[in-house]
Amino acid sequence: MSPVLAFFLGAALTVPAVLLGQRALRWRARNRAVDGGEDSGVNTISQVLHLVTQGSPTGIVVVGRSGKVLMSNARAHDMSLVHDGTVNPRVFEVAEQVLDDTEQRVIDLVLPQRTTGNRIRNVRAVIAPLTLTDNSYAIIYGSDESENVRMESARRDFVANVSHELKTPVGGISLLAEALLQDPTDPEMVVYFGEKLHKESHRMGEMITDLIALSKLQGAEALPDMAPVRVDDIIDEAITRNHVTAENRDIEINRGEPSGLRVMGDRAMLTVAVANLISNAINYSPNGKPVSVSQKTVRDKAVLIRVTDRGIGIAPEDQKRVFERFYRVDKARSRSTGGTGLGLAIVKHVVANHGGTIKLWSRPGTGSTFTIELPIFDPETARAADGRKEIEEQ
Repeated sequence: MSPVLAFFLGAALTVPAVLLGQRALRWRARNRAVDGGEDSGVNTISQVLHLVTQGSPTGIVVVGRSGKVLMSNARAHDMSLVHDGTVNPRVFEVAEQVLDDTEQRVIDLVLPQRTTGNRIRNVRAVIAPLTLTDNSYAIIYGSDESENVRMESARRDFVANVSHELKTPVGGISLLAEALLQDPTDPEMVVYFGEKLHKESHRMGEMITDLIALSKLQGAEALPDMAPVRVDDIIDEAITRNHVTAENRDIEINRGEPSGLRVMGDRAMLTVAVANLISNAINYSPNGKPVSVSQKTVRDKAVLIRVTDRGIGIAPEDQKRVFERFYRVDKARSRSTGGTGLGLAIVKHVVANHGGTIKLWSRPGTGSTFTIELPIFDPETARAADGRKEIEEQ
């Protein structure tokens, strides 16, 4: 082969080889970027495992027989499984037992209340040998059980409270019925005990109705019939529901100026909430003292619905608990007015389910003001939200 022909043949083979090499380098660089290579700073499996461990919502700790912490993630520190490089003493005590017999164990920790903003109070720790062939290391998995414990406690309290509260009217009805049967021929006794029976049965019926409403509000399902509602209509209907009770107590309900504002919500539920506040204000006010219902716009985004009474007021130590189920500031007054102890709890949940808040101001001997804050309905925002929903569904 002549030198010239050899030159051209070599050049013809070299050019494609160079092009293929460049293409291979570009392909390799792209794959590195996609798979988390040099461009993303993750080059090894150990780095991937480190990121997975640190980002896990489960607390993870690996501890040796000597108590030395080989590895832990941030969540484990949040759960107080590890503090300043030292394993929680109770956890390590159980870990030593696990390393001795290689049997997995589970313990529940109750953490002290802290002021650092950490809301984790209850932790479940699963402690197991790191491997079954070597008992030198134990691994601890921690999970935050605070919400589950709180819900279970609330459920137990709710059942206990309901059982106790229903016993009172049921016991009263039983005793009244016995008294009535002792002399059913006496018209005066029949009327007297009959009226008492009617009152107790009515109170029990109202309590059951409130319990059903409260159970629905505390469920996970969305509120039905959500639509733009006029605040003026809610207030007017709530006042109407309490008109007879107010007249019987010679109490005037002063209505503030209408606003024409609308909120997105369930009209029936919102009316119940405002009506409960007005009823509460009437029940805890002296005869002849007025009750006021007003509304005000704040920041052009929210409306405040205020119910103010000039009654006995609420002591500071009671103000934090008035929204609890069955909690009564004045038990004797509640019984005399037929209160179920669920009215304010229903108000709280109705407002929360509508994206609002409720606040209380009160001073003993002066009166109380309950303020509901709800977001104002904005048609443009609603249309934009509907548009986004349609795009997501497509």
